[in-house]
Amino acid sequence: MRPEVCVGAIAVRDRCVLLIRRGHGPAAGQWSVPGGRVEWGETLAAAVVREVSEETGLEVLCEGFADWVERIDDQHHYVIADFWVTVLGDDPPQAGDDATEARWVPLEELDDLDLTAGLGEFLTRLGVLDRLA
Repeated sequence: MRPEVCVGAIAVRDRCVLLIRRGHGPAAGQWSVPGGRVEWGETLAAAVVREVSEETGLEVLCEGFADWVERIDDQHHYVIADFWVTVLGDDPPQAGDDATEARWVPLEELDDLDLTAGLGEFLTRLGVLDRLA
């Protein structure tokens, strides 16, 4: 077994952050930023754009690296590079791929959601919550 390289997308708009409810795998049923595994030969930026499209139906522009995290449990080791993205257009997100829900979540509702482990602290550390306030 080896660590897997993954990406995540951080999108902020109108005091909301784009989140998906995971449908499969680790953290199924919990809310997270859109993202997933990098495919062979794919750049990190291309993986972010693809994963957001697959999970939310939205087209994004990858703006730049935000930070990275590791998620390790008994069966998984993910190294996740998170990127700031800008959503192009005004279409609402539509859940797809392994997401059961996708939506813009207002700052006031973040505490009410079952977020993936460490996501709230991660968003705080990046200053996302300050951008939403």
